[in-house]
Amino acid sequence: MLKLLIADDEVIERLVLEKKLKKYYSEECQILVAQNGRQVLEIYDRECPQILILDIEMPGIDGLEAARQIRKKDKMCSIIFLTAFDEFSYAKAAITVHALDYLLKPCDDHELISACDEAIRLAHAAASRPQEGTAEPADSSGGADFPQTLSSQEVSEEQPEEEQRQEEFRAYIVQHYMEDIAVKDIAGYFGYSEAYFCKRFKQYFGHSFVSYLTDYRMQRAEELMRGSSMSIKEIGRSVGYPDPNYFTKVFRRVRGVSPSGFRDLKKQ
Repeated sequence: MLKLLIADDEVIERLVLEKKLKKYYSEECQILVAQNGRQVLEIYDRECPQILILDIEMPGIDGLEAARQIRKKDKMCSIIFLTAFDEFSYAKAAITVHALDYLLKPCDDHELISACDEAIRLAHAAASRPQEGTAEPADSSGGADFPQTLSSQEVSEEQPEEEQRQEEFRAYIVQHYMEDIAVKDIAGYFGYSEAYFCKRFKQYFGHSFVSYLTDYRMQRAEELMRGSSMSIKEIGRSVGYPDPNYFTKVFRRVRGVSPSGFRDLKKQ
């Protein structure tokens, strides 16, 4: 069973989040809880969770600092940041963390569950691969020094190109959706910090990058179930889910019916 750690210094926020995640993931994850960054580090050293959901604004050791210290030990765990503030001044500080997603409080349930689904998918994929040490995955940015923020002049100059950039984001997903796309990969490809990219993506599409990616994968799976004789296992693998059981769980969660049930309905 995977381990998922929640950290939030607000009691009500923490309890709501814990209850919500236990509802969806009690069979797949042991849910661990921390009240601050210090506890995050203590629990991580003891339990080694594969997934961390961290509030950024916590007293003492905040979520970013806890994540930075964990990244020195573990390059592969999935880190999801929560913040109550719609501002990304922490983008430069977060650049070495390589988070899976940045979510704004109050967190949209669909975006939260999509982020957790993706983190679990990545954990399953990592477990199925041969162990090759803890080296960090290759950085698709090629070592370039990308900008962390945009000046007001840069924003005004790029405004006429917003529609084009939106289409470029969409095209990247269409080309790479079957791969293990991390936020750092697509953000680095377009020359943005991860946090800024996440903010801009949501402005364009109304969804977080990870939830949009999950929905697109499910859409492609539906198309294959309608128009091909591929097995459910083959379809899951073709849209990025090597574990057929987990593909079925995610499809059911997103579409409200199992893949085989969906295929049967389309035959009627």
